[in-house]
Amino acid sequence: MNQIKITTGLFFLIFPFFTISAQLTLVKNKKPVSRIICLDSSSVNKEAAELFNKFVFRISGTRLPVLSETNLRKGDVVIGGKTDEAQEDGFLIECTDEGLRIVSGGDKGAIYGVVTILEKYMGVSYYAKESYSLTKSETIQLPKFRNVETPAFRYRQTFSYGNEDPVYVKWFRLEEPKDLFASNLWVHTFDRILPSDIYGKEHPEYYSFINGKRQPGNHSQWCLTNPEVFEVVAQKIDSIFKANPDARMISVSQNDGNDTYCSCENCKAVDDYEGAHSGTLVRFMNKLATRFPDKEFSTLAYLYSMQPPKHVKPLPNVNIMLCNIDCRREVPLTDNESGQNFLKAIEGWSAITNNIFIWDYGINFDNLVSPFPNFHILKKNIQLFKKHHATMLFEQVNGVEGADFSEMRAYMLSKLMWNPELDTDSLMRSFMNGYYGQAAPYLYQYRKIMEGALLASKTPLWIYDSPISHKDGMLNEYLLKTYNELFDQAEAAVEKDTKILKRVRAARLPLQYAELEIMRTTLKGDRDDLARKVELFRTRTMEAGVKALNERGNPPAEYCDLYLQRFLPGGQINKASKAKMIWTIPPADKYKKLAETALTDGLYGGSSYVEGWVGWVGTDADLIIDMGEEKVFSTVEADFLHQLGGWVLLPKSVTYSISSDNKTYSDFGTFTFEEDRDLAIKFAGAKVQSETLVKARYIRVFVDGLKLCPSWHYGVGHEAWFFMDEISVH
Repeated sequence: MNQIKITTGLFFLIFPFFTISAQLTLVKNKKPVSRIICLDSSSVNKEAAELFNKFVFRISGTRLPVLSETNLRKGDVVIGGKTDEAQEDGFLIECTDEGLRIVSGGDKGAIYGVVTILEKYMGVSYYAKESYSLTKSETIQLPKFRNVETPAFRYRQTFSYGNEDPVYVKWFRLEEPKDLFASNLWVHTFDRILPSDIYGKEHPEYYSFINGKRQPGNHSQWCLTNPEVFEVVAQKIDSIFKANPDARMISVSQNDGNDTYCSCENCKAVDDYEGAHSGTLVRFMNKLATRFPDKEFSTLAYLYSMQPPKHVKPLPNVNIMLCNIDCRREVPLTDNESGQNFLKAIEGWSAITNNIFIWDYGINFDNLVSPFPNFHILKKNIQLFKKHHATMLFEQVNGVEGADFSEMRAYMLSKLMWNPELDTDSLMRSFMNGYYGQAAPYLYQYRKIMEGALLASKTPLWIYDSPISHKDGMLNEYLLKTYNELFDQAEAAVEKDTKILKRVRAARLPLQYAELEIMRTTLKGDRDDLARKVELFRTRTMEAGVKALNERGNPPAEYCDLYLQRFLPGGQINKASKAKMIWTIPPADKYKKLAETALTDGLYGGSSYVEGWVGWVGTDADLIIDMGEEKVFSTVEADFLHQLGGWVLLPKSVTYSISSDNKTYSDFGTFTFEEDRDLAIKFAGAKVQSETLVKARYIRVFVDGLKLCPSWHYGVGHEAWFFMDEISVH
């Protein structure tokens, strides 16, 4: 048998798969011995045969003939039939000297049976997009085996750019909404089914009653007790299913946004009786499920609707998609305070239904390319979901190039979604050895040291996190030095293999980003050295194909440009530096202490509002800056954050006035913001410049806030935030 390191543009290890007890020969001396027989012409069986033959060819250089006939002979690979020993997506695979059988338990079971044979008995390992390992051989033999498997969850999904590779999707047994949901309608579908821009003007009564009035909008919910709404929606759904006759499932679920439920008299009465805002939702879904008994209706239990109702129970064809978006990720959901509310919810739902779809989050939305060491909690959380009757699971992880060990995260989660009893440490080591080669020991140390440091720090890890939150914990200066030493060793170990070196450098990006974020908060270090680090990050993100640094799509090049312009120490001296604050309308309580220094400390806030920014909600801001003495200047500018996903909107305007005695003020000027609906995170300066120099000690800053989120926003009808940081006087 020839053992060859193959080079399809990626690095592969050598795993001999033959055994002494071989029972069946598929290929001998590059000649096909066996045949692939598809017992029927279903698309799944054809895909299974194609996948099997693809790797037979990659291993041996030849293909097996593929036939559809009933005259079987000894040694055939037979794909087809149905077994009662396995359930949906499960399979029975059996190899004897008579031949190889691949029998489905339903749906894609034949494909997944092929994957298991390739992986367990033919020595093929798949790691990431178009990245696999195998041993080439002119002869392929299989041992005797019998294996029956059913996945822990009937639906398994991740966000992974590996989905661009069709073999990857099959190999990791992943599904996508378009495979299951009619017209690809899944999550946040209210406005797609009943668009507010079409119905809102003539029928505001179809939409949520919020803060004393009807609030039609893209993110407003339906008035679920309005019988006319039900009939209109039912007609729409009937049309959707007729246009998609093969589809059985659809999502009828609340729009994105919290606390935008209807509080009209009827809806409030139902929710009060049920003890949860899910009461009106479940009743509405049950009516749809009764109207269409052969269909399945999925609806969100998300934010305001997370807790189950006390009395009504979902019908069997109502699927509850339960989301744990607000929970922290440093320890399993059972072990932290934030997880207790979710634990209460999943226990409540599992007591009244066996049809639960879990939406689990394992990603940092605001800083995608940032350390997120939560691998140690994955298994326990998935086991928790399974224990409480979840049959479908969406792990919202990675999804972009450059995210923290994104390929490994997707690899491990796909394995655990199939079988939650697998050992996560073994999965991690297996992936690292196959994907990072000789660099694996150093990266493994890096991952485990950071995990321990996170737990020791007792600092929460959450999906809107900032590296700055961990600068005294898992990202302190001594640990950063250790991490960089490990990456230096990892790069040195694979420096002659450009492909693996590129992977290691991609894995280092979150660490580089964390360093840059932390360094911009200290005003320490050599400016030129910091600029070089910024440019290296720019180069490496381009090499790795990183498209975005946050959920809102801000690209790395934009970040690097802003860093050089906004964060590097140097430039003009702020004449208001360390000025005293006098408040007329102070910020929200949680920001009052920070506000005493943050607005004039020379440090600009970043893309996460959790650090550096001072926030006001549902009000204006009114403050006076006391510079201590009269100073001459011509420009005043205040910095604001635009981050729609966090209900952080730009204010209407900022007005500056000046005084020498804090009694008599004269107008300096007003800056007016234009409405901005762009989802990208932005920094917006409210700059006013005088044509002549002025002299003053006091500067009054009045910010006219929006007060309420507009109709097009997630928080329609609720109080809007604005965040201000550096106020500069030049």
